[in-house]
Amino acid sequence: MQTAEIIYTGELRTTATHLRSATVIETDAPVDNNGKGERFSPTDLVATALGSCMLTIMGIKARDNNWAIEGTKVSIQKIMGTEPRRITGVTIVFDFPGTHNLGEKEKTVLERAALTCPVAKSVHPDLVQDVTFNW
Repeated sequence: MQTAEIIYTGELRTTATHLRSATVIETDAPVDNNGKGERFSPTDLVATALGSCMLTIMGIKARDNNWAIEGTKVSIQKIMGTEPRRITGVTIVFDFPGTHNLGEKEKTVLERAALTCPVAKSVHPDLVQDVTFNW
């Protein structure tokens, strides 16, 4: 089964529809690449997918162990390179709520889980993943 359908809507924009849920994501080329920068760019989505994947895998591990990480926030900074134009790095900062009550063992398990998420393992190994966990 297909995952998504993407339609070019003009002016360097696309509309992607997740076929199972009908959820829609619009993209726009970034300002530094002739776009308006009014939506996520495709490379923004790659960086965002990395952070979201890490947090989801941590959520699975937390759920399986009855650990609470609700309210955890992830900040993403995408770093672009040139020649070829591509993502060269992503800075990912996790900020956990002070109410989590997790010990060092639990924190280590969650950090390792995040670093093994499928997106992290799918991007090119040259892409620098600078990850900080603020407990």
